[in-house]
Amino acid sequence: MAKQVRAIRTRQTILEAAAQVFEKQGYQAATITDILKVAGVTKGALYFHFQSKEELAMGVFDAQEPPQRVPPQDLKLQELVDVGVLFIHRMRTSLLARAGVRLSMDQQAHSLDRRGPFLRWRESTLELLAAAKEHGELLPHVNPAESADLYVGAFAGVQAVSQIMSNYEDLDRRYAALQKHVLPSIAVPSVLAALDFSPDRAARLALESSPPEPGSEARYAQRTADLARPASVG
Repeated sequence: MAKQVRAIRTRQTILEAAAQVFEKQGYQAATITDILKVAGVTKGALYFHFQSKEELAMGVFDAQEPPQRVPPQDLKLQELVDVGVLFIHRMRTSLLARAGVRLSMDQQAHSLDRRGPFLRWRESTLELLAAAKEHGELLPHVNPAESADLYVGAFAGVQAVSQIMSNYEDLDRRYAALQKHVLPSIAVPSVLAALDFSPDRAARLALESSPPEPGSEARYAQRTADLARPASVG
């Protein structure tokens, strides 16, 4: 057991060292020697866990995945917003996440297959948009697949600009602006009005780790129906 724990720690140390080097130098300029110096491990230890620089990069990519699960919400569009909110929070606290973003958008990484993170972001986004469509949260004309492609491309662009302009310090503001411009074109107005974009949402979401309560699906369906129903006039 102790040997297994040491192996896990060594692997994590190597990944964090790789992330530090990749974020600073980019994929092409980074070398195994650079990573070994930062990690403080032997070449044999590194190659036991990762056979190449490409495998190291793929390991770092895993940290750029969208959160596997966000706290369940009454609205699937709120969950869509929250996926990005929590990912931005993770980027501010995780070197691995920042390095994953840097690698996925590194135009000099010609030999590295960078499609994986974008494909997985699209899959996650499409799943939430399809559920929102099914529950009446989207306008009738909206195509979830097209909207998912737009979201992934726009979010990647926002990250790239934020990294250049402020080293991600303004990413939450830019992300909120993106949502406020895109969502009105796809969301039912009453649903749009119910979405929460408050600045402290990431911190609150991080604390919400309890499983959904019994009957939450029925309450979700009723809440969605209520929001989608046109408001009475007068």
